[in-house]
Amino acid sequence: MTRKLFGTDGIRGTANTEPMSAETALKVGMAAGAHFTVGDHRHRVVIGKDTRLSGYMIEPAMVAGFVSVGMDVILVGPLPTPAIAMLTRSLRADLGVMISASHNPYQDNGIKLFGPDGYKLSDEVELEIEQRIEAGVNSGLTDPSALGRAKRLDDAKGRYTEFAKQTFPKGLRLDGLKIVVDCANGAAYKVAPEVLWELGAEVIPVGVGPDGYNINKGCGSTDTDYLMSMTLAHGADIGLAFDGDADRLLVVNEKGELIDGDNIMALVARDWHERDLLKGGGVVTTVMSNLGFERYLTGLGLETYRTAVGDRYVVEYMRAHGQNIGGEQSGHIVLGDYSTTGDGLVAALQVLAVIVSSGKPASEVLRLFEPLPQLLKNVRYQGASPLEQTSVQNAIADAEQRMAKSGRLLIRKSGTEPLIRVMAEGDDEALVNEVVGELVTEIEQAAS
Repeated sequence: MTRKLFGTDGIRGTANTEPMSAETALKVGMAAGAHFTVGDHRHRVVIGKDTRLSGYMIEPAMVAGFVSVGMDVILVGPLPTPAIAMLTRSLRADLGVMISASHNPYQDNGIKLFGPDGYKLSDEVELEIEQRIEAGVNSGLTDPSALGRAKRLDDAKGRYTEFAKQTFPKGLRLDGLKIVVDCANGAAYKVAPEVLWELGAEVIPVGVGPDGYNINKGCGSTDTDYLMSMTLAHGADIGLAFDGDADRLLVVNEKGELIDGDNIMALVARDWHERDLLKGGGVVTTVMSNLGFERYLTGLGLETYRTAVGDRYVVEYMRAHGQNIGGEQSGHIVLGDYSTTGDGLVAALQVLAVIVSSGKPASEVLRLFEPLPQLLKNVRYQGASPLEQTSVQNAIADAEQRMAKSGRLLIRKSGTEPLIRVMAEGDDEALVNEVVGELVTEIEQAAS
């Protein structure tokens, strides 16, 4: 059986419509709570969220669901997704919940679930939760005397602040660095500037005025033009951009140039390799990472291990094969020595540590390789996927043959939105542009 409710990163959709309705959130709380209520100890769940208006609807619905099956709820308010993963383990909770649609606009919301080990749930466990919902959740209701309780954890932000600071190498400080940090009006709007300031940096925070509607709007890692302009305007040494739930990081150097996840992973991998900290012989990334990144790692004597798109699949591979660095070109950076999921702030601290140790500007430190020409375009569709149509399949087969000798082609459905993603890369930029343009036109015609 395949999952219907869960996608590549939990449940996601437009708020106040299915599947992101209060009713479904209630049922997910009941079903997930019942699944993780094993043993006779007092069961607990940690719930965090980002700054979307709809969080005020989803959060209480999930609280009601968990309480109804006998789970105590610990509410921590707006905090980054990796903080929820960390707190789930630290508080010995049975389950962690992050209410967020990550980089999506405010109209969307989502539910990410973490097991007691702080890792995102497997496909199999998500399927079991779905089956509980389909079978009817009332069977898990507890007696009135065993209902759960809900309380707020006042020092949650402080706990994550200290955790993040402990990942920065001992003996180093950020004194003398001017940093623009763009928090996307999202979950890191308080904690990220605070951590950087406490480590000694001069911090210029932007995207730190959430109003429920402006998360990821014209700011953050999905719209870096603002960070580029602010970094240049303030003469900053570096700019850091997070997304709405701060599990992604992109960087802007002092020249206003954007540095993506591939270059960030390359930098940390080289640093850890030189310090004999890298495990597993290489880096785990997805099929989206640039061939230039792979060639750079090969030059260091390191392997590139590719997975399906989604940081959860990167983490699953890392756990199975022993790597401690993985991530995505989009900025999910997973540093297994510290975190169980992508953590934008912890990744940023590793980048800053290399810059401080080298004494060189970010532009020299962060541009380790020239990426091959790569073009990604999205085609939105309604109803059935246009990839099933024969004309599209024939066009893809022809394009793959044309790209075979000088690059590669990747066509896939988004796991979080009704989009077809068309990506090509290769040594011949003209061919890359031509192939992507033709395929986009073909898919758009099939989708109309």
